[in-house]
Parts: sequence; C-alpha cells; structure tokens
Amino acid sequence: MSENDSRPIVVGVDGSPAAREALRWAVEDARRRGCRVEAVSAWHMDYGMIVGPMPAEIGMQLTPASRQAAQQAVLDGAVEEFADAGILRVLVEGDPRTVLVKASEDAQLLVVGSRGHGPIVEALLGSVSSYCVHHAACPVVVIRAPKVEAETETVPGHLRQAVPLTPGPLL
Repeated sequence: MSENDSRPIVVGVDGSPAAREALRWAVEDARRRGCRVEAVSAWHMDYGMIVGPMPAEIGMQLTPASRQAAQQAVLDGAVEEFADAGILRVLVEGDPRTVLVKASEDAQLLVVGSRGHGPIVEALLGSVSSYCVHHAACPVVVIRAPKVEAETETVPGHLRQAVPLTPGPLL
C-alpha cells in the first residue's frame, strides 16, 4: 500500500444539500480507492451577530456547548445515511475554511459542497469552497447541490416572460 492509499478523503459537512452530495461523492470515491473517509464539521461562536436584548430561551441556545452540540447533531445526521462506510466523524471548533485546509494536510483529497451563492453574498460572507481550492494542501473536488425541480408551476412560462418586475413602494 502506498503512502497515498493510507491517507483519507476529507469531506466538509455542514448540513446543506451540497454537503450531503459531497459526502455521498466522497464515500463512493473512497470505495473505489480503498481508503477511509473523514467527515469534518466546524463550529464557532459568532458573537458579532448578537445584537440587542433577547429572550433568555434564545440566549441559552447561544452558549458554546449548545453550538457544539447542535453542530454534532448536524454531523451525526449527515453521516447516519452511510453507517456501513465506517466514516470517521471530526468536529472542530473554528472557521470552516481554516479547519478544512488544516485537515487537507493529511488527506489525499478534500471534497466540499458549493452552495452556489451569487457574487455579492460570497463577497460578504466568503466562499468556503473557493478558499479551499486556493489554499488546500491536496486536490479539491467541489460538488454542487442537486437542482430541485419545482413540483408545480405557479405562473405559466409564457406569462412569466411578460410580467414586468417592479418594486413596491419605497418608503
């Protein structure tokens, strides 16, 4: 077995549809390669988002222990579907970008999901997948979330083109 064969495929897990697809893809690729999968999930406290007074019930949910437990539940829920794959669950406190790049140092491949935000949202929030592509120590695979087909069409296609988009009153 070569050194590369003993290194895992690391996959970022955050509970999004794109991350579920990334985990599915990583498990299938690991089976082909004969290596293990490490599902990595990051959590951190963002105290900058807490503004103004709030009910005590909400405040109690914003403790580090509760944030860690919530992210552990997300990780466990994502991996549950692949119980037979022997996935190693890794929960780390920190920014997802730096956590995944650090995990890539010991990986043969890093797999992440892409949420497909527009350029404005990515400029404000940053893109984990873009950061990983530019900074990871191993090859990176970015998986897009599956497109959800609308079950019912509320506006017929020929009318959708004709209806002008106008904003409401700007008060």
